[in-house]
Amino acid sequence: MTPAAGPTPRIVVTAAVIHRDGCYLVTRRLRGTHLEGYWEFPGGKCDSNESLTACLEREIAEELGTPVHVGDEIHSVSHTYLERIVELHFFLCELLDEPRAVLGQEMQWVAAGDLRSLEFPPADAELIDILSSSRQK
Repeated sequence: MTPAAGPTPRIVVTAAVIHRDGCYLVTRRLRGTHLEGYWEFPGGKCDSNESLTACLEREIAEELGTPVHVGDEIHSVSHTYLERIVELHFFLCELLDEPRAVLGQEMQWVAAGDLRSLEFPPADAELIDILSSSRQK
């Protein structure tokens, strides 16, 4: 007899959309993590009772070694993967110092028109469409 599956865990995640000189900062998910090898906008999981802004400030400091100004939320999506539901909140952000790959992750600035050439998690698809078709400078 197979045990009954419990409810699918819901994880709240924040991500920073950082735009500079016509490009967006993206990082590559590390080996051994959920969706390893995919490109993503930097950020991560919220701790319990942590605000979205506080989460993003903490995650950017941990991943990129810089404080960040968190601006407006520009997109949110809920996406169901096999083992979890991800509630993802994207915010426009401004780095207050130069980023560095603190965790050893790959990092690059990508032109809006080139975002589709990278492999992003399925939950990012709508945002990639929005950013790829925008006329930001």
